[in-house]
Amino acid sequence: MSVEFAPVITPGQVEELAELASEIWHEYFPCLLTDEQIIYMVDRFQSAHAISDQIEKQGYEYFVLFDNEEKLGYLGIQPQEGTLFLSKIYLRAPHRGKGYASQGFTFIEQVCRDRALEGIWLTVNRGNEQAVNAYKAKGFRVVREQKVDIGNGFFMDDYVMQKDIPLS
Repeated sequence: MSVEFAPVITPGQVEELAELASEIWHEYFPCLLTDEQIIYMVDRFQSAHAISDQIEKQGYEYFVLFDNEEKLGYLGIQPQEGTLFLSKIYLRAPHRGKGYASQGFTFIEQVCRDRALEGIWLTVNRGNEQAVNAYKAKGFRVVREQKVDIGNGFFMDDYVMQKDIPLS
């Protein structure tokens, strides 16, 4: 079980990523969000247009995780002021609980070391206990809570979590 992290660069890859994101979000988030909010968030943050903008203008990098030819999921990162923002790490349902996310975290931590970044931070829905516990198991700690108005009457009610990465 060896995961390949394929960078998303071309417009075609961006389109494929947007399709994968929509699939995962519609499968995973109904227990936490309304259908209306999922549709809104996918369009605003994970559509091909949004992903292209994030890559071209905001410094995001996206990677699709593969095992052989099979798409497992994806992750999105953004270097920010000496740290790395883990914007997204999502796996398709059949691939959860098989160690792929752990390989994703190893990859992300290596990116930090390679770029001399001091830590990783992320936001996670406060109601998503499974993800919060998974991040804690990976060494993340809650540093604060935040509620962000994302428009259209929707809010993201999140924990901000952080993990320090030793550079030596």
